[in-house]
Amino acid sequence: MITRDLDAFAAFARGCAPDFGPATAKAAFLVSPDGFARAEQSARDNRYMADAEAFDAERALREHRALHVALSRQLPTACFAGREDTPDALFPNNVFATAPGRLVVGRMRHAVRQREAGRDDIRGWFRDVLGYEEVDLSTQSHPCELTGALVIDRARGLGYCGLSERCDAAGAALMHAAFGLRATLLFDLAPGEYHTNVVLAVLAGRAAMVCADGFADARVADAIAGLYPHAVPLSTAERLAFAGNAISLAGGTVTMSATAGRALRPDSRRALAEAGFAVETVALSAIEAAGGSLRCCVAEVF
Repeated sequence: MITRDLDAFAAFARGCAPDFGPATAKAAFLVSPDGFARAEQSARDNRYMADAEAFDAERALREHRALHVALSRQLPTACFAGREDTPDALFPNNVFATAPGRLVVGRMRHAVRQREAGRDDIRGWFRDVLGYEEVDLSTQSHPCELTGALVIDRARGLGYCGLSERCDAAGAALMHAAFGLRATLLFDLAPGEYHTNVVLAVLAGRAAMVCADGFADARVADAIAGLYPHAVPLSTAERLAFAGNAISLAGGTVTMSATAGRALRPDSRRALAEAGFAVETVALSAIEAAGGSLRCCVAEVF
């Protein structure tokens, strides 16, 4: 099922057992922010990106190394080198994503990011080292920026796809098929929002962090929250601090940036604790100048 019908999706989703696959990844990979700089093409539709003078390449490299160390404590984490001609490559989850035994390569909207999809080293690692099948969406015409646009409940095989310049309905259908999902809900993001994973996080299949003002229709946010035993509504201030750009890589932990952690309201922290999540943070303020945060940096390996 792939639909915009909230009622139909909710009725179907409530009948889906958490038996689709592992709720969290078995490994992850990063791409180092070598060549870190403001990408003017990406800035056209990313309101979270700072001005060029706010970019600090050396501090971004230090933060990224600390992120690698922190994630490696939770699960095996590899890191590929960045490249000077791909300044956004430190956000690989938009370009590369996986389902068990399968690598999906996305089609980015901007040419500066389309270069990332051609990396033979990352494709070769999955093909020749891990033995993954490749599903290449990068050469077709419809933007589909993978787990930036599509937030996936891996336990139940459900997708939540926000449409924007970074993903159209045809691209969403291609991703739905590539990941083999049971059902995907399509909806419009609020004007100015570029990726779903800034306004929604599904944590280990049992909790959802949802910022209603990131959705064009707040009823969609309410419907998604209602599908989980633990819902964490996020305020505008929490969204702007990237609290929604969090990830659960281990069943009892949610990891986010230090900026996001400081912005969490007591009610949000309490809701996460009740869902069984300890909050871990990593300082990423230099990286966040590029308009993304911790979850954007992490490509999951299932």
